[in-house]
Amino acid sequence: MAVTSADRSERLGEQRRALPDQPGVYLFRDSRGRVIYVGKAKSIRKRVASHFSKRTEMRERIDHIESLVVTTEAEALLTEQNFIRQYKPRFNIRLRDDKSYPFIAISLDEDYPRVYFTRERHRRERVYFGPFSSAKRVRGTLDLLGKVFLFRSCDGAEPGRRSGSPCLDYYIKRCGAPCVGYVSREEYREGIDGVIAFLSGRYKEIERDLEKKMFFAAGEQDFEQATVERNRLQAVRSLLERQRVAAEGVGTFDAVAVAVEGTEANAQVFQVRDGVLSDRQSFYLYNEGETDVGRATEEFCLQYYASALSIPNLIVVSTEVAEGTELPILGAILSERRKGTVELRAAERGGKKRILELAERNARLALDQDKLKSERRRQQRVESLDGLQTALGLDALPVRIECFDISNLMGTNTVASMVVFEGGAPKKADYRRFRVRGGEEGVPDDFASMSEVLGRRAAQFEKQAEKSPYDSDRDASFAALPNLIVIDGGPGQLSAGLDALQALRERGVTVVSLAKRIEEVFLPGVPEPLLLAHDTPELQLLQRVRDEAHRFAITHHRVRRDKAMTESIMDELPGIGPTRKRALLKHFGSPENVMAATREELEAVPGVPQKVARELYAFVNRTGR
Repeated sequence: MAVTSADRSERLGEQRRALPDQPGVYLFRDSRGRVIYVGKAKSIRKRVASHFSKRTEMRERIDHIESLVVTTEAEALLTEQNFIRQYKPRFNIRLRDDKSYPFIAISLDEDYPRVYFTRERHRRERVYFGPFSSAKRVRGTLDLLGKVFLFRSCDGAEPGRRSGSPCLDYYIKRCGAPCVGYVSREEYREGIDGVIAFLSGRYKEIERDLEKKMFFAAGEQDFEQATVERNRLQAVRSLLERQRVAAEGVGTFDAVAVAVEGTEANAQVFQVRDGVLSDRQSFYLYNEGETDVGRATEEFCLQYYASALSIPNLIVVSTEVAEGTELPILGAILSERRKGTVELRAAERGGKKRILELAERNARLALDQDKLKSERRRQQRVESLDGLQTALGLDALPVRIECFDISNLMGTNTVASMVVFEGGAPKKADYRRFRVRGGEEGVPDDFASMSEVLGRRAAQFEKQAEKSPYDSDRDASFAALPNLIVIDGGPGQLSAGLDALQALRERGVTVVSLAKRIEEVFLPGVPEPLLLAHDTPELQLLQRVRDEAHRFAITHHRVRRDKAMTESIMDELPGIGPTRKRALLKHFGSPENVMAATREELEAVPGVPQKVARELYAFVNRTGR
């Protein structure tokens, strides 16, 4: 029986009345049981009631309320963040970029450590600095550090290359050439210590050390080395002077500013070290719950400093945030993470206030620029859809476009892709893949394959459209009716797909094909292809859709092909079942490495008896693999 709005309101009212008047955490779930918001409060009952005081999108989606009572507000804040990390609720503040942020890593586990760009930080024996919001800025920092501290750029645990001679970096004064012994391990490590000091913000220490080395070399009448040290010192001082934004007396701190407008937000972190603006981070945030500045800043600080590898002892925020946020509680949590005192407070005057105001202006500017870019992208999508409607003579805008492509290699492992664009943008949740069933293995037939796949697409629409939107096994992508279907190929592929899509065409779906050679658009019943100018947004949209379908099909085909090759090689091995196959692949990393392994290496694999390992080695070498 369907649940009415009145039933839902009555049930939520009962749940709200039963909530405790104590500090804790509450969770809102939707009708599918997904957590859509996590909050904390001194009084759970009063805080939840405030969410129902005005009509919002989140309120309309709440189907169930859960709560958890804790003993302190600090515990509530930590519990809330744990739930946010676990459930990733839609209406909480979240970093908008789903990519992992860049770090600078130093491989201290190696005799001659490398300093390199990475997006991972899982190796305990290595030192990491970050996260940074700009990969370009990270690479620029690495370039500067290489000029000053002369660390190696070669990969691998050992420095050097097979030729045994220094690479170009040595001759352009970018590396001391530890590979051929021109610099000792101790001297090289001194440079790495300088890198760590620089990235830690200990600029005065670096200046003193470089100045000391310069005077020492001059005193020893090693004028060439003294010149090198002088140039390094000048490079560091030049950088610091360009970045010096306040008197050295302001010390070391982070200025955090957040700008909020509707469902969008931007956070700026200005990192000041010894009075020098060492870095500026900019993060765009999801704010679908339309959280205020104070709450947004609190949630951002907890998320940002959870992954930050260094936390300063002072974090400066705006007066508005200080008045609306429990700063001592937040400071206590960050102090525990830092293992030292962290103070959060508002800046009222002087250099700190000036830097915070600079961060606030940048946050508002970033938000305005992002809105401008979004509006420009939206306008471009509208123009491309308008142009496509006119060019193809459609009755309505092609809001939903589906594109199909076939991929195979000499007729083997044939697969197909379906990609979806809605409103001129990819909708990746609706992408689908197909394994082509028909045809003779080794004999490619793209026409038959396309006909089969499009027939299955049409059949899936009829099947899924009959189901209720609330059915758990309903496929929303197949249940949606596209305005336009694009087939990758020429008139042959189009002809092969028309009969299969007859049922959809009768419902008003337009079907065309796009040939790659000179980007010809073929329409049913029209003998001559439609040629669109290459600089028109409508053709560019068709190209993006077609190229995305091709990319998606190729990726699926490679996965299937590689899996088939792996299975064919490993399944031939004597005495190797699924469990031992997994053990071998886990130990060696690939089937090729298994085939190349020595008998001793095979005997050392956990889970593979030595007798089986010897038989396996004999089999591989007897067959000449």
